[in-house]
Amino acid sequence: MKIPKIKGIIDRRILINYQIDKAVLENYLPKPFKPKLVNGKGIAGICLIRLKDIRPKGLPKQIGISSENGAHRIAVVWTENDKKKEGVYIPRRDTSSKLNALAGGTIFPGIHHLANFTINEKDGQYKVAFISHDGTALSITAKETNTWNTESVFENLDCASKFFENGAVGYSPDKNNFDGLELKVYNWKVSLLEVEHVRSSFFENESIFPKGSVKFDNALLMKDIEHEWIGLSKIKN
Repeated sequence: MKIPKIKGIIDRRILINYQIDKAVLENYLPKPFKPKLVNGKGIAGICLIRLKDIRPKGLPKQIGISSENGAHRIAVVWTENDKKKEGVYIPRRDTSSKLNALAGGTIFPGIHHLANFTINEKDGQYKVAFISHDGTALSITAKETNTWNTESVFENLDCASKFFENGAVGYSPDKNNFDGLELKVYNWKVSLLEVEHVRSSFFENESIFPKGSVKFDNALLMKDIEHEWIGLSKIKN
């Protein structure tokens, strides 16, 4: 069953991005996905997104739900029907919503792990953290800035913005398939965050990502974005 169209508001979206050795991602990614490279490096990270007024398209926003969510993402390319595609592979999703966790794979793509989120946002300062039932955890402290990280594999904010805007299609594992979802944003706009602290149990797991293979690259912020989620046909594993 294709996931129905979902509409709502991205109240806040933080993209925490890492540069990762190509060979490591090639070893980790399932077929048919391959890492999408920037200056020879793969790009992966975590999307911390607060959604509100989420409901099937066509229904009033008064019935919509809100939730905090975390998605681990890897920028990928693959071939489908002899055409090269690009997007993100999402190996893991975490959510504050029991409904999202129960509806994973039906209304929402892939398995959603129920997690406890801690949020503190004020005057351009962001402290966001979560820990899931199995111990998967993330925390970030950041503030809004206009200064670009000169050690990034991206030349500037505009290059990074276009890269992530083009990665609007995401696939998540679900049993023997990959559930597909496309993010359609009505007013794409990102700004910069200066990261003071970031910890990720996933990207610091040296059994997956050997020491030295992962380096923080940048963090981006989106606020008050009207959008739709559009279900796509599954890809068979």
